[in-house]
Amino acid sequence: MLEFRILGRLAVTHDLADCTPTAPMVRRVLAQLLLRTNDIVTLEAIIDELWGDKPPKSAVPTAQTYIYQLRRQFEPWLPNGRGEQVLATCGTGYVLQLEPGQLDQDAFVRLSEQGRHMLSAGDPAAASRLLRQALDLWSGPALADVTAGPSVQAHIVHLTEQRAHTVEMRIQADAMLGRYRELVGELKAMVLIDPLNEWCHEQLIKALACSGRRNESLAAYQNLRKTLSTELGLEPTEALQELHQQVLAGRHYGWSDQRTSA
Repeated sequence: MLEFRILGRLAVTHDLADCTPTAPMVRRVLAQLLLRTNDIVTLEAIIDELWGDKPPKSAVPTAQTYIYQLRRQFEPWLPNGRGEQVLATCGTGYVLQLEPGQLDQDAFVRLSEQGRHMLSAGDPAAASRLLRQALDLWSGPALADVTAGPSVQAHIVHLTEQRAHTVEMRIQADAMLGRYRELVGELKAMVLIDPLNEWCHEQLIKALACSGRRNESLAAYQNLRKTLSTELGLEPTEALQELHQQVLAGRHYGWSDQRTSA
C-alpha cells in the first residue's frame, strides 16, 4: 500500500521503498491533491495553485500532463495498474482516493482528537501518550520542501495551528501529571520563539513556580510585562496578573483552568 507523508518533507513510500515524485511542479500538484484527499480538485484550482493569475497559454495541457505523470509514478506500486482509480478523473477535476492509514495527516488528526477527549475526561496520562504519538508524526514544517501556492499555503497554516494546539494540550497533560521540571526547558524555548505569546509565558511562570523556582517564576512574569509594554504598550491580562499575585503569595497555581477545546 502506498503511504503518503506531508507532516515534514513530502514523501511517498511503498514497503519502505521511496517512490516520491522528484519534478517540482508534479510535487506541487500532489501536495494539493493530498490536502484534499477523497475530494474533487478542479483543473482550474490546480492551475490557480501553480500559476496564480498569470497562467501560461499551455496551462491546461501542462496541468493534465502533471496528472498523467503522477499516475505513471504510482502505477508500478499498485495492483493491476490502478493509477486511474487511485487518481481518478471526475468531471473537470481529479480525486486522489486514499484509504484510512495511507496519509500521516489523518493519523495526526485522529490521535490529536483522541488525546483531547482523554484530557477532557480527566485522564492526563492517556492524553499525554496519545498527543505525543500525534506529534511524533511530524518531522518538520508541513510540506517543507514544496513550493506552496495560495491553496496549499492556506492548508499549511491550518495544519500548523492544529499542531500548535496539540502541543498546548500535551503540555497541559504533562503538567497535570506533575512533570513541571521537564516542561521548563521546552517552555523557555517556546517563549524565545514567540515572545508575545502570553499563553506560553503563563505556562512557564506556572512550571517554574511548581518546580520550586519562585524567583525565576517572578522574573518570567516581569520579562513578559516588559515585553508587552515595549512591543505593544499593553499590560498582562488580568488572569496573568492574578497568577503573579498567587506566585508572590505562594498560593496554589494549578492547571485545572487550561484549554481543552478543539
